[in-house]
Amino acid sequence: MSAPELIDPKPRIRSGRTRRKAERWSWMFMRLSGLVLVLLIFTHLTVNLVLGEGVSQIDFAFVAGKWADWWWQVADFLMLLLAMLHGGNGMRLLINDYAHSKAWRSALMGVLHLSMVVVIVLGSLVIWTFDPCPVDADMSLLPSFCEDVLQ
Repeated sequence: MSAPELIDPKPRIRSGRTRRKAERWSWMFMRLSGLVLVLLIFTHLTVNLVLGEGVSQIDFAFVAGKWADWWWQVADFLMLLLAMLHGGNGMRLLINDYAHSKAWRSALMGVLHLSMVVVIVLGSLVIWTFDPCPVDADMSLLPSFCEDVLQ
């Protein structure tokens, strides 16, 4: 039995110096966003799980109390944005490596970009329009600062 014949990998499509610079910036973004994501995620996990009572403390009131502070909204938004862009860039590289036909690559890139936009928009709406003190809610489920707001 003979060894399988190796086929040279398909050359990447290059459109001059601009493409190389874009790939260099993509490479830099992956390293920097990965570092920032690790810091944000460990901060998130430490505050949510380690410093308090663990998973049992996480409920509507906990999230409402946390998001009452603008800092946590910004941190969670940054984590959402960086995670989607970091993951989307990684998926873009996989699609470029493994989707061999131009039509298939374009379709996958369209689905990738659409899903990234949808998740970022919906996540942003949740973070920035979150109302910690809804008018019709049961007061026992709301954080303590809502008593002053709703009365």
